[in-house]
Amino acid sequence: MPLGLIALAIGAFGIGLTEFVIMGLLPEVAADFGVSEAAAGWLISGYALSVVLGALGLTAATVRLPRKPVLVGLLVLFIVGNTLTAIAPSYEVAMIGRVIAALCHGAFFGIGSVVAADLVPSDKKARAIAIMFTGLTAANVLGVPFGTFLGQQAGWRATFWAISGIGVLALIGILLLVPVLKHAADEISLRKELGAFRSVQVWLSLAVTVLGYGGMFGAFTYIAYTLTEVSGFDSATVPWLLVLFGVGLFVGNWLGGRMADGNIDRSLLIFIAGLLVVLIGFGALASSQMATIISLFLMGGFGFGTVPGLQSRIMKYAGSAPTLASGANIGAFNVGNALGAWAGGVGIAAGLGYTSPIWIGATITVTALLVMFVAATLAKKSEAAQPTLVAAN
Repeated sequence: MPLGLIALAIGAFGIGLTEFVIMGLLPEVAADFGVSEAAAGWLISGYALSVVLGALGLTAATVRLPRKPVLVGLLVLFIVGNTLTAIAPSYEVAMIGRVIAALCHGAFFGIGSVVAADLVPSDKKARAIAIMFTGLTAANVLGVPFGTFLGQQAGWRATFWAISGIGVLALIGILLLVPVLKHAADEISLRKELGAFRSVQVWLSLAVTVLGYGGMFGAFTYIAYTLTEVSGFDSATVPWLLVLFGVGLFVGNWLGGRMADGNIDRSLLIFIAGLLVVLIGFGALASSQMATIISLFLMGGFGFGTVPGLQSRIMKYAGSAPTLASGANIGAFNVGNALGAWAGGVGIAAGLGYTSPIWIGATITVTALLVMFVAATLAKKSEAAQPTLVAAN
């Protein structure tokens, strides 16, 4: 395994931590700045919106630049943003820090996916991407619980100082361990990168990302209410149950990378179909604590098992111009997060109960499965037609 993948994974760990850890620290942040928890929640929403902007804007702006220096610059932006959040004298300054940190998120994962794939042979690209995303899953399994604990014990600002330190470690790792890869700037242009979006398969891949991730997050965003109000767990056990979900993310990411290297479309159909079955079972059996425990693990596993395949698929169909498409796919993950959270909230607001986000997530996942089936069918027909065209010529 190239050591550069470890450096990329550390960067992914820090970025994942800064996105998710604040969810457990909102009461402390709100109290410190004297704002409502709803206002503090915009530190999450503002971050997510900025991820989408950075995924497209920064990736497009740096497409002709060597990728290693770009990754270094993105991590500097990450460190500055989190340091500003840690020292923020006001809510407004904290928001600016969150936005700055978020801008690097999509571009880092988008460009980092291309770099990770370039570090290994062609038959191991999805596994290399999965190794980088292991940092993101580790952030959920280990980083968020410990980051929340640190913030509760030493103040929420201590957590963001720690995140800045992780950013410095990732920066040093990329400087030392990621090689300068061949990058013919004269062969790469924004026009060529935008040309990748003429591919129907690129758009279908983006749609599957939005819907597949939206289905999982439709169920997950309000999971604390489901666990306490439906399954009957004590609120003190919720963080540990979320660790179980994080373990599922880790296992799914690992397995998804290996399966995608064998056959991307088949692996995606299996994982999306598996997620659908899990969500239906979870919605029906949420009142059972044992069924809920099993469902949490499987939901994380099948939900995140799609990530290496989705990222590899869009890079495959983007051809020789994968960077902007890769960044757009990271943005699509966050659009899916927002879609799922909004749709699940609509169900609760309509009085449909705390299992309604799970059923809504299942409905979104059905759509993802149908779009993926169409994409796979079209791809198979196109590949079958290629030998015929070659023979005719």
